[in-house]
Amino acid sequence: MRGLVFLHAFPYNPGMWEGELRHFRGRLPVLAPHYLGLSLPQAAEKVLKEMDEAGMEEAVFVGLSMGGYLIFELWRRAPERFLGFVLADTRAGPDTEEAKRNRHALRERVLREGVGFLPEVLLPSHLGRTTQAERPEVVARAKELILQASPEAVAESLKALAERPDSTPLLPGMRRPALVLVGEEDTLTPPEEAKRLARALPEARALILPEAGHLANLENPKAFRTALLGFLAETF
Repeated sequence: MRGLVFLHAFPYNPGMWEGELRHFRGRLPVLAPHYLGLSLPQAAEKVLKEMDEAGMEEAVFVGLSMGGYLIFELWRRAPERFLGFVLADTRAGPDTEEAKRNRHALRERVLREGVGFLPEVLLPSHLGRTTQAERPEVVARAKELILQASPEAVAESLKALAERPDSTPLLPGMRRPALVLVGEEDTLTPPEEAKRLARALPEARALILPEAGHLANLENPKAFRTALLGFLAETF
């Protein structure tokens, strides 16, 4: 059986894919594993186990931000399970030393204070300027998703993100149909980064989604799903 696997961003959960799950269920088998708090190797094993339990031999993997990092880990372990993949608002390279220090500092604060402060720290960079100015319901939903996370899970994922390997050397060998999506207003993994990522992959193209930041599927769901539908039509 072939299917579609959605991989969520940090510090969110599969609820961020609620709209996509509604949209694509009934069209094809769909999974959205929850792996906040796991290392990337642990998360990859969980995804593969859930695929096995569902009888899903191959899939198109759709990963946003941390979900993109998980796609690279899955490729290391099981490239034969890939029909294709979508890398949304993500990068192949590791954290800089400064980014690592920031993640570890945030980890310590989360363990001390909990997650109540996280939305004010994260959302200004996770959401584009259009969303922040014009879509209060999207801001509220993103905040709600962040506050659902446990401090322990957030802390462990911050450690995993800081320690993730450089996946750039994998790119030339990832010979599957690929789509790189990025919000036009994404400041964390900006459009130029997405274009470089697409150029390094053998079978990829990049699409820039208007009026969206780092959480492109929540901010411009119509554009995100339209791009994904077109890619799936070519891939399945």
